Amino acid sequence: MRIGFLFSSKNGAAASLQKRLGERKEEDDPPLDFLAECDSEETIEAIGKALGERHEVFPIEADEDAYLRLKELKPDLVFNIAEGLFGPSRESHIPTICEILEIPYTGSDPLTLGICLDKSRAKEILAYHRIPTPPFFVVEKGSSLPKRVRLPAIVKPLYEGSSKGIKNNSVVRSRRELESRVREIQERYAQPVIVEKFLSGREFTVGVLGNPPRREILPIVEIDHSQLPAEANPIYSYEAKWIWDRPEKPLAIFQCPADLEDELKERIEGVVKETCDVLRIRDWCRIDLRLDDRGEPNILEVNPLPGILPNPEDNSCLPKAARAAGYSYSALLHRVVDEAAARYGMKKWTRKTRSSESLITLTIR
Repeated sequence: MRIGFLFSSKNGAAASLQKRLGERKEEDDPPLDFLAECDSEETIEAIGKALGERHEVFPIEADEDAYLRLKELKPDLVFNIAEGLFGPSRESHIPTICEILEIPYTGSDPLTLGICLDKSRAKEILAYHRIPTPPFFVVEKGSSLPKRVRLPAIVKPLYEGSSKGIKNNSVVRSRRELESRVREIQERYAQPVIVEKFLSGREFTVGVLGNPPRREILPIVEIDHSQLPAEANPIYSYEAKWIWDRPEKPLAIFQCPADLEDELKERIEGVVKETCDVLRIRDWCRIDLRLDDRGEPNILEVNPLPGILPNPEDNSCLPKAARAAGYSYSALLHRVVDEAAARYGMKKWTRKTRSSESLITLTIR
């Protein structure tokens, strides 16, 4: 099968960003974590190599030229991990292009991707369906905070991933801290802010593969906050993900499979399945949860474009859970391709056609 592999690389995104910024002033520069969602060349090459075990792979940067390249290539399937750069619907760009060009693609559709990136819209839908999620409100630029706010709370950019904008000081315990953090995020990320009740219970992330009736809940990963520095808030912040936890000195912060009683494991898996059904998740995702003061699992965020860093030292949670379930890195990616192909009624392809390494050399840009 001819697969168009669509990604947002750090180098490609940096080039697009520089082109967009032009001669703007330094104070208008994006935040330091702006490219956190984008993938390294190491990850891109690992994915291309894995897919190339069975398919002919054409890596394509998800930039302004992606539409024309896809139109010309017309692959059998697009393997999509493209995050996009700008706007609340950026994760929907490549799937929308695929639908315009009538090209099958992996993962959820543009509507689901847009809803899940906008945390408030996802939580509104979950709340409507009585799926537990922490109470919240959104602060638009120029609007004031409610007079009464239940503290402690956690303050986040409305539509970011990879812990962007979620720092150690994102947990606020006073009105002054709340006002300061809201202003900081609004100014730095140029978007609304979501303020959510802070839950102090155990935290988990759950990987999901496949579609009904073949949907598979992977072994649950627990985030052990006791492994963070003593002064840190008990959250998986930007500092925890990208500064304190480094490949050369990884934090022992994850336990997979999590040590859970059967009843709690069943409740977590149940709420994850409900969430996938309600939000119409396809092929794969990763869902973050936390227990409230009654021990009830609450949905924090839904990630239908999960990170898939290849090295175990990188502590990427979906590959970690997949390994615990017996998947190799290649097998994880092949499962996603097979699930997407089955949705479209395509036959299963297993024949290797060309070396993915040569294709990367020839087509990546």
